[in-house]
Amino acid sequence: MNLQQFRFVRETVRRNFNLTDAARALYTSQPGVSKAIIEFEEELGVKIFERHGKRLKGLTRPGAAVWGVIDRIMREVDNLKKVCDEFARHDEGALVIACTHTQARYLLPRVIPAFRARFPKVHVSLAEGNPEHLARLVLQDQADLAIATETLAQTAGLVALPVYTWQHTLVVPPDHPLTSLTSSAARQLSLEHLAQYPIVTYDRAFSGRRAIDQAFEQAGISPDIVLEAIDADVVKTYADIGLGIGIIAGVAFDPRRDKTLVGLPAGHLFGTHTTSVAIRRNAFLRDFVYVLLEMLAPGLTRQVVADAIGQPLAAR
Repeated sequence: MNLQQFRFVRETVRRNFNLTDAARALYTSQPGVSKAIIEFEEELGVKIFERHGKRLKGLTRPGAAVWGVIDRIMREVDNLKKVCDEFARHDEGALVIACTHTQARYLLPRVIPAFRARFPKVHVSLAEGNPEHLARLVLQDQADLAIATETLAQTAGLVALPVYTWQHTLVVPPDHPLTSLTSSAARQLSLEHLAQYPIVTYDRAFSGRRAIDQAFEQAGISPDIVLEAIDADVVKTYADIGLGIGIIAGVAFDPRRDKTLVGLPAGHLFGTHTTSVAIRRNAFLRDFVYVLLEMLAPGLTRQVVADAIGQPLAAR
């Protein structure tokens, strides 16, 4: 057995047992992957995959055990490469940050310029998507870390650490009836009052949408959500043209920038939320990743992060 066979098995599982997709990801041929897997099964003396004709349908019971071992071995191989890179190329490499549009648009611009100034030889890439997709990218070593509000803390294999807390903000045009409310009245705005108007907000996978739905459900109210979007900029655009009241993450509203909109606090309606950064448990982190994490949140020191992910600094 060899690492190439391990790679073929791992990528096949990751690609939902599609040999064509696995071969494409590995820059090889589908027959080559299939042959290598069959030879590996013969060498082990057990069937790893369940088959229907020539198609793979899933893992067999022994295959699930084999897959667990292979996954651990390949993670350590990946860590070994990072260890070597850390000592051979201390201040250069690649950093992939998986994030939602909100984090890419409003959080990271405050951090990445300073990071680039300190590590000009590190190539930074942003991989955007919904929180579930971001978690998979980190688990499959396609991203070094993920930043989002939902899902990350509940994903097995990831360690989620808090970056900042936030509350929702309502955004409306200056001529909207809600802008006539006093500051104290705006802070006491009820869900019943809000539900009198059409609403524009996030898709169900993003930025506290679950909290919005739960608040209305618990109050026994069915809001008229006329449009759902994956990012705050789209929500603000449609709120601006009067389609409905926009409900967005507070970090996405800046009165100096969003001059055509008025923001109203909504924390009393939908609660306080935590945006987290997630790292794969037991991952070896390059020095520049530790630096980025501390730039995101000063409390995320090297020792705090290393202890959380189970990768003692002494092992570096």
